[in-house]
Amino acid sequence: MSQAHETGNRVIQAFSMPGSIRLTSLPPLTLYVHFPWCVRKCPYCDFNSHEWKGERFPENDYLDALRADLEQSLPLIWGRQVHTVFIGGGTPSLLSAAGLDRLLSDVRALLPLDADAEITLEANPGTFEADKFAQFHASGVNRLSVGIQSFNEGHLKALGRIHDAAQARHAVEVAAKTFDNFNLDLMYALPKQTLAECQADIETALSFAPPHLSLYHLTLEPNTLFAKFPPPLPDDDQSADMQEWIHARTAQAGYERYEVSAYAKPDRQCRHNLNYWRFGDYLGIGAGAHTKLSFPNRIVRQARYKHPTTFIEQARAGTAVQEEHEVGPRDLPFEFMLNALRLVEGFPVHRFVESTGLSMTSIEPALEEAERRGLISRDYEKIAPTELGQRFLNDLQGMFLKDAG
Repeated sequence: MSQAHETGNRVIQAFSMPGSIRLTSLPPLTLYVHFPWCVRKCPYCDFNSHEWKGERFPENDYLDALRADLEQSLPLIWGRQVHTVFIGGGTPSLLSAAGLDRLLSDVRALLPLDADAEITLEANPGTFEADKFAQFHASGVNRLSVGIQSFNEGHLKALGRIHDAAQARHAVEVAAKTFDNFNLDLMYALPKQTLAECQADIETALSFAPPHLSLYHLTLEPNTLFAKFPPPLPDDDQSADMQEWIHARTAQAGYERYEVSAYAKPDRQCRHNLNYWRFGDYLGIGAGAHTKLSFPNRIVRQARYKHPTTFIEQARAGTAVQEEHEVGPRDLPFEFMLNALRLVEGFPVHRFVESTGLSMTSIEPALEEAERRGLISRDYEKIAPTELGQRFLNDLQGMFLKDAG
């Protein structure tokens, strides 16, 4: 059977086979593009990133593979508008200006992008060249997300970052000069970090007046160097003090905390990430990228081949997708809540019904228990995590896993 015939069968199946749910409308659609290489693998990182040890990664081969992957996916999303594009990694700012321009040209040629689509590029301060970033902006990138992590020399070394404190500041200056909309990524509760050091990092970030801040608590993820060789970290009380100070200081500076780790000036929330948390759809292309697509009678998840070389080969052969499965009605409540409860504002009741095709009765026992324990507040229109629920978010989300069976 030819690859085109097989793809055609998959599309017919996705749209026409009897499914386990019924959706009255489809959620918004976004595009995620994964770039898998970085200069050095950070010891805390559990993303699909690979150190490139040669002189130059195979940029053109990878861009060919991305286009092939996107072309093969088009029948699953015909006629659907794409609202945002997020190019993540790895370190996608390693792309040449010509390579990034080619990627966005391919995206525009193949997809119906919103006229005002948010197009975000992740960038590492160790790869900042002012001229190249001006070219990125000219190619259509209108939002930059800069992986600072810390402005402290010692903490940058402990985190295995390739940039130093001076490069971190230079990167923010370039970002602020070149982009109207940019985000700074920082981490806290770092190895041996004190409250005063955490405060100094945040104050430095605030001095640049970024429209958006992502402030992450360092966690030791499985299968990372830090998990294997744990560094000395602040204890729970110390990290809680840091978190409370961050909440208060960002609010004082005019930022709204709208998600567990995300703080934004008015109207500067990350639209791409909001779509994830609102259980929207996303097409993920590139090595290891994940996809969630809704159809009238089912919700499907996909994962691409993870290793860059394997992905390039498989995309060339028309088989970039390694895994695909339907999300059944028993798993949907947990998958929805895993995202929606990260939002401080919570979610309107109708979104659960529209996004999952299930009735509210399917989660009523878990909602009653969560409300009894003071983890959520709700009325007939809206459900939101309380401050206690935000603090014990994993426990709250897990209650819907139990409910899902």
